[in-house]
Amino acid sequence: MSNSTSGGDARSSPPILGRKVLRPREQVEDALRQAVLDGQLRTGDRLPPETELARQFSVSRSTIREALSALETQGLIRKTPGAGGGSFVQAVDHTSLGQILQESMHNLLRLGSVSFHEVAMARQHLEIPAAALAAEHRTTADLDELHAILAEQKRRTVDDPMIAELDAQFHIAIARMSGNRILASLVYALHRESEPVGHLDLSPDLGRDTFTQHQRIVEAIIDQNPTAAEQAITEHLGYLRDHMRKHIESNGSTPA
Repeated sequence: MSNSTSGGDARSSPPILGRKVLRPREQVEDALRQAVLDGQLRTGDRLPPETELARQFSVSRSTIREALSALETQGLIRKTPGAGGGSFVQAVDHTSLGQILQESMHNLLRLGSVSFHEVAMARQHLEIPAAALAAEHRTTADLDELHAILAEQKRRTVDDPMIAELDAQFHIAIARMSGNRILASLVYALHRESEPVGHLDLSPDLGRDTFTQHQRIVEAIIDQNPTAAEQAITEHLGYLRDHMRKHIESNGSTPA
């Protein structure tokens, strides 16, 4: 009698055998995602055509297309149209995260879900600590990059279309030097969408002022002085904010 009771106690909790049953699209998505994450598919690799994937997974092409679209949204693959196109494994790093965030931010701005002012202010609040961290963590290669950007800015006039791009490169490089990849991704996305210099009517005076301010930021980073870097970029961003406000007031609207 005691042996029977003991055996009953041992089996009182039945084993958990069930697991979530995924839909075909989710199974395909999970399998392809795992192939990317465990290295079976590497950055730049081209996935088999939809017809071949459908054959391998024994599902319809529409199921494959849905799975690929989900992976594209997650930033794991990119789709390229045309004869030489297809689905390619995307680099999974902070730059690709920044690109995904930028696209989402762009859509929010176009839909009016957030305002240009909100994006610009969020960018500024992130760039200040990023500059301080850059001063602590910068390398010789980082300084070479900043000097190269400054040299390009110096030799170009304010009406050069590359001025806005160089400004973005300058701020994004500093955020990357912070050593915090999430911070770098956010600054990348926010700066690319707000592009303060790209929305201003640049004058020679404004061009000279911003260049001088960039030099002060770089000098603080060279000196590895976080406090000076924070102060220099705060003054620079405040200067840009004042000019942006005047630009908006004179034009009667925020940038599109």
